[in-house]
Amino acid sequence: MDFTLSQEHQEFADSVARFAKDKLAPGALERAHSPHYSWETAKLLAEQGLLGITFPEEDGGQGGTLMHAVLAIQQVALHCPKSADIVQAGNFGPIRTFVEYASPEQKQRFLPDLLAGKKLISLGMTEPDAGSAVTELKTSATADGDDFIINGSKVFSTHSPEAELFLIYVRFGPGVGGIGSVLIEKGTPGFEVGKPSNFMNGEQWSQLYFENCRIPKANVLLGAGGFKKQISGFNVERLGNSSRALALGRYAFNHAREHALTRKQFGRELCEFQGLQWKFAEMWMKLEQAQLLLYKAALEGEHGLPSAQSTAMAKLACNMAGWDVSNDALQVMGGMGFSQEALIEYCVRRTRGWMIAGGSIEILKNRIAEGVFDRTFSQRAPKAQ
Repeated sequence: MDFTLSQEHQEFADSVARFAKDKLAPGALERAHSPHYSWETAKLLAEQGLLGITFPEEDGGQGGTLMHAVLAIQQVALHCPKSADIVQAGNFGPIRTFVEYASPEQKQRFLPDLLAGKKLISLGMTEPDAGSAVTELKTSATADGDDFIINGSKVFSTHSPEAELFLIYVRFGPGVGGIGSVLIEKGTPGFEVGKPSNFMNGEQWSQLYFENCRIPKANVLLGAGGFKKQISGFNVERLGNSSRALALGRYAFNHAREHALTRKQFGRELCEFQGLQWKFAEMWMKLEQAQLLLYKAALEGEHGLPSAQSTAMAKLACNMAGWDVSNDALQVMGGMGFSQEALIEYCVRRTRGWMIAGGSIEILKNRIAEGVFDRTFSQRAPKAQ
């Protein structure tokens, strides 16, 4: 069994690496410390064909595979960690769900600007009382003639302060079968984007408020019964999260390795101390193990959607490896690792957040256990008899 990349995949990865080193590495530190979305970088990535990599050419995409998208995120992140967020936003998450299920008219209205890096789409899924238990969402969509009236709120939406288009999970009726999604543009009457709040990793999010927000039925993406379709696409989104977490761990590892080769203490390079040798051996093992699970899930996507089991294992492994390795790399680099003059502390903060976002590590373990035992384990309290 061959665990190396194909020649075509390797050539693609090398070309992205050359571009990222030349165009993105300069200014990487400044981008990482800015809470704002880099529109200039987004347009540059779009011109390079790194947005919409997996989307059909007839939709304006590149017609590539999930592996191409994973490789692009990783190679960009190795030179500019913050810019990998833009590659993620242009290939995974709400934009992928949109391309999968949008009508031709909806694609014509929104997709060109999204793929050109001129506009952003944000996902409204989590609510104040519905996080991991997303099916308990309360945001409602009530039919009113040719329109729907939206009421409710969303929290923790990535890119919400700067997005122009929002893919909102709503309840058309009771139960899981009543959940679907709608598209709402910024500036729609009754829709308010709240004051930006800060995450630990430097990103910003805004609470979204819907108060008798009227949208046309043409803005329905998936009506009642669409939840299972949406959540199956969400499994794929986890590969983008996995790719960034692992790549930032590798970024931190590379810099810590260089530090250990050149930094001297007590008259010896740091790499000559056995305690650090063992630390680097463990870091390398974690990165390589997680890489194999990520590639396995991505390659499943060459022939359709990867399984929920594979994406859960990939995300869990990459989240843990990214966090553990970046945290150990910080320890190796000491004061410089802890300083914001380097990006190691940024990698620590970023990878920590991905252990929550996109499916917490606890939820992922539940999902993996269901695959082990080939049965579903409900986390809800049993109903009263």
